[in-house]
Amino acid sequence: MGLFPQAFDTVKVQTTGAEINLVHGGTGTPLLLLHGYPQTQVMWHNVAPDLTEHFHVICPDLRGYGDSSKPTTTADHFPYSKRAMARDLVEVMAYFDHPTFFVAGHDRGARVTHRLALDHPEKVLRACVMDIVPTYHMYVTTDQHFATGYYHWFFLIQPDGLPERLIGADPVYYLTEKLKRWSAPGTVFADEAMAEYVRCFSQPDAIHASCEDYRAAASIDLEHDRQDLTQQIQCPLLVLWGAKGFVHRTYDVPEVWRKYAQQVESKTLDCGHFLPEEAPDAVTEELLRFFGTSHLPPTSSAGDR
Repeated sequence: MGLFPQAFDTVKVQTTGAEINLVHGGTGTPLLLLHGYPQTQVMWHNVAPDLTEHFHVICPDLRGYGDSSKPTTTADHFPYSKRAMARDLVEVMAYFDHPTFFVAGHDRGARVTHRLALDHPEKVLRACVMDIVPTYHMYVTTDQHFATGYYHWFFLIQPDGLPERLIGADPVYYLTEKLKRWSAPGTVFADEAMAEYVRCFSQPDAIHASCEDYRAAASIDLEHDRQDLTQQIQCPLLVLWGAKGFVHRTYDVPEVWRKYAQQVESKTLDCGHFLPEEAPDAVTEELLRFFGTSHLPPTSSAGDR
């Protein structure tokens, strides 16, 4: 994969429940970058290189995605719970001798970031979530508008291999249609990134694993979330989202997150769902500011803070 500079190294780390494929580069405070569905670590290719001037940047494929392993699931879907994914990442950071770290996550990676901050508050110094509100909030406020816009949440959780069979009939169409529908009009993804997404997502075990991710979200993740309703994220939290996306049209994003975190900063960016690829310069600027390498005062725009 040539999207990351040669200064990035590829490593596979064996965790308790999976083998995690990742790229990493740079020196300084460790910064973990987590991708979303239906993508891989590659989604950070326009952001990660600039961050290595200040951080040790680590971009893993979540378990079930990319070139990370796809563990056998169980009846309760725990192997694809955000708790299991979060544990993977704590062990990845321990592999690099990083007892504490910054983390930024997009989409599914943002949900793992949320769970990381709850399960391992002593390790997460600061966190950023991109273009989500908490899973629990989205499910308990479900209505026709949400079910229409996020139909995949209800499609991917169907049992007996139904979504796997349908997606598997034409995974390239499904993947490219998802990226088109969730991004702002006119968005163009890098050809090499698209080729990598197609390569990884077209594997039957990857399609199944991604469905298990969503099945876990609708079952065991909700159990964990209910158990933690009185627990807030303790570290400073930055919330970013796209002004041309579904989340912006549906939620008062900062207001929702203030119920789940003690310290919330927020900002809308001029893009759709895929912030790191649609607005990489703005994402990089916000991450540099929030994670402490830039001393510029916080910026504001409509809907912020």
